[in-house]
Amino acid sequence: MSLNSVNMMGNLTRDPEMKYTPTGKAVCNLSIANNRVYTKGSEKVSEVSYFDVEVWGATAENCSKYLSKGSGVIVEGRLKQDRWEKDGKTQSRVRISANSVHFMPRKGDDSSSQQSSSGDSVKSQAGESVGWDE
Repeated sequence: MSLNSVNMMGNLTRDPEMKYTPTGKAVCNLSIANNRVYTKGSEKVSEVSYFDVEVWGATAENCSKYLSKGSGVIVEGRLKQDRWEKDGKTQSRVRISANSVHFMPRKGDDSSSQQSSSGDSVKSQAGESVGWDE
């Protein structure tokens, strides 16, 4: 038995990069920054971590269409390690493979609804169920 689950909230550090595989499947690459603030002694310390995220299928297309640099998201997924050879040395990186991406409201957005790119309806603050219009 194994467990590989990640929930991460952050802001996009650049616009989404949309690509298609040779078979036509959509894949969107995101880069997010996650801020952690903690107290060390009597001083507040801010720590920023950066994560690469890959999103597939219809969720990828929605991310490409609706997100841009600075957008807030909550990513639910798993960690994925890629390995390859370069100049005779093994290289690797770990990124998040997203199962779903939830869009956070932008500052100044007077809309009370949140949308999810997983196609699921999400309860808004007003209690009504909202989803994609596609």
